[in-house]
Amino acid sequence: MFFPRSGRAVQNLSAAGMSALLLASAMKHFRDPAFYRPVVPDYLCREDAGAGQSPAPAHPLALLSRDEWIAVSGLLELAAAVALLVPFTRRPAATGTALMFTAFLAGHLDALRRAYGSQGTPVQRKVHTLRLPLQAPLIAWAWSLRTRGMRAGGGAEL
Repeated sequence: MFFPRSGRAVQNLSAAGMSALLLASAMKHFRDPAFYRPVVPDYLCREDAGAGQSPAPAHPLALLSRDEWIAVSGLLELAAAVALLVPFTRRPAATGTALMFTAFLAGHLDALRRAYGSQGTPVQRKVHTLRLPLQAPLIAWAWSLRTRGMRAGGGAEL
């Protein structure tokens, strides 16, 4: 074989792939935030009052505006992309990334609920129906990066 199948090499390649995906997504958060607007649940978004108006009562989790949530999640993805490349930080970064993707499920479910509501369009239904199941392999992939490669005897190091 030209490329020996070392568990560590495969793990590093997998981490680099996840890192590249997260970096591309993080950049998209800042270049095209509208892409992410539908997957930020309304209950997380603070209603900013106009000049001279008092803010509307908000859900207890409504700490940031929609655009602030998009920016924060982009920054989290950027941090995860970097941390996954460093073997010393890979395990906690992989755990955090899997948890982050799991938390994003709430936004995808909310977007799907709205897409099938009275204001939803056929395109929104199609997009969000396809977008939601993509989270499962992302969660599994991130979780798989928690292992430290393969031992000489063939078993995975944890």
